Amino acid sequence: MIRFLTAGESHGPQLTAIVDGVPAGVPVTADYINKELERRQKGYGAGGRMSIERDNVQISAGVMNGKTTGGPIALTVYNRDWRNWQEKDIKPITTPRPGHADLTGAIKYGYRELRLSLERASARETTMRVAVGAICRALLDELGIVIGGYVVQIGSVKAELPDDLSYEERFVRGEESDVRCPDPAYTEQMHQEIRQTIIDKDTLGGIMEIVALHVPPGLGSYVQHDRRLDAKIIAAMVGIQAMKGAEIGPAFENAGKRGTEVHDEIILAGEDGGLSRKTNRAGGIEGGISTGEPIVARVAMKPISTVLKALNSVNLATGEAEPTTYERSDFCALPRAVPIGEAVMAITLTDSLLEKVGGDSLEEIKPRFESLRQARLEDLPMDNVEWRFGYDV
Repeated sequence: MIRFLTAGESHGPQLTAIVDGVPAGVPVTADYINKELERRQKGYGAGGRMSIERDNVQISAGVMNGKTTGGPIALTVYNRDWRNWQEKDIKPITTPRPGHADLTGAIKYGYRELRLSLERASARETTMRVAVGAICRALLDELGIVIGGYVVQIGSVKAELPDDLSYEERFVRGEESDVRCPDPAYTEQMHQEIRQTIIDKDTLGGIMEIVALHVPPGLGSYVQHDRRLDAKIIAAMVGIQAMKGAEIGPAFENAGKRGTEVHDEIILAGEDGGLSRKTNRAGGIEGGISTGEPIVARVAMKPISTVLKALNSVNLATGEAEPTTYERSDFCALPRAVPIGEAVMAITLTDSLLEKVGGDSLEEIKPRFESLRQARLEDLPMDNVEWRFGYDV
């Protein structure tokens, strides 16, 4: 079981994470984590903060000589922007921004200064989730599980990707695009959409797809609601700041179709009696359990709440109607959100994988994991005889 906590404010001195449950023997270095942190900072439409920060992690516990020890892992990333705020007189914020946590945070915690809400609610916190996800990803790398992501929509621009474009190719092409769209033609349209939005002093959201390949069947469970793999993935995705919806596979599209058009037929694949699917409309999960097909999560991000064009609000100090003021932010953060989505996918799959196979070290886990490969007929002996429900009641 993977457990982690993050701490820190957007403009505070540092961000911190403690990760528990990572098995011993997993190769992890600061350089490996920093590469993921660097990916999180890149993307067309980012604001000025990313020109200030150069995120580098420090690992102060749980990793020695490049391998995890099995103990809790302590991670720290220092905020360079802290220097600009350390000796600064902070002007009070008393007019909440629609769409942000300003007002709801003040209601919940009784704040008399709205900055306290935005400091912790800020997506700056996701720096540490990416760092934690990188550690989980290092374990999944050892087992051959691949996670990638890309953007399929920004604002009104929807990329129609060809069905024969493999996920691996989508990952590669997405990384070559500064909006993380695998299709260059749509990349340019997305650029135009973002440029116009900046001119209009507005913000944009969109949709990303996060995909996990080579996940074995059998992760997750239907026996309790909180062990369902699809529920865990969706919860992790909408737990990312500004994400307002998620689906596994084309779930909302499937809702408008008939069952015969949706459900993935089961076929024999190969000479070893392997079981596979003709399609993957379920997005790799049935009954809360992985099927062995690619796991596909589609995640919707709302437009960033902080906009240059003032919105109507109320000054909580005066009780009078007042337009919002601008706080530095992105114009479109979706390209930068892809590595965050990949990170929480890695955390969730690692948690479900360890629940399934157990093990305190990578050496223990590897042979157990190999037994989870593609389901085969010989692994599923059926009694094929009549029986009765035999409860003692």
